[in-house]
Amino acid sequence: MTAAQADLAGAHSEFLEMPEGLVLDSPRVEDGAAIWRIARDSKVLDLNSSYSYLLWCRDFAATSVVARDRDGEPVGFITGYIRPGRPQTLVVWQVAVDHAQRGKGLAAALLDGLTARVTEELGADRIETTVTPDNTPSNRLFSSYAERHEAAVEREVLFDGGLFPDDGHEPEVLYRIGPLAGSAARP
Repeated sequence: MTAAQADLAGAHSEFLEMPEGLVLDSPRVEDGAAIWRIARDSKVLDLNSSYSYLLWCRDFAATSVVARDRDGEPVGFITGYIRPGRPQTLVVWQVAVDHAQRGKGLAAALLDGLTARVTEELGADRIETTVTPDNTPSNRLFSSYAERHEAAVEREVLFDGGLFPDDGHEPEVLYRIGPLAGSAARP
């Protein structure tokens, strides 16, 4: 286990249990292709270019996380970034779990581990994300996260469906969650 894995596991231990045999880690550039495949195979996420996942693993590794199996292969991920102009806000961009790992609480464990690390290392005290109304698993994930962490949740439509160039895109509902327990609330 690397130091980064140990830190993430330790930060995470006060929240949800990791599924057996999996560890949290920071993404590396060589994980970009696997993360792209997990996103593609989710059939739910808006798939970005494979190039963007490589960049994400290089430029936003400190605000993203992967779950690795016993062989060190990514089986789930969260990509995120610190919102420009709001250094206390972690924006969660995408969450995906390999089909074989679903139903084990991995997405929640990833979110707990990532926010614990970003809160401690970068001083973030709230998260934002967008979810379409029909994405029941993500709506549950973020609602249960807020409840588990005793954090307030505000929801509002950020981007109406009509703003998207493709027909039939649902609105993107912004979740604002925070302040997070254990962090010093900032204005």
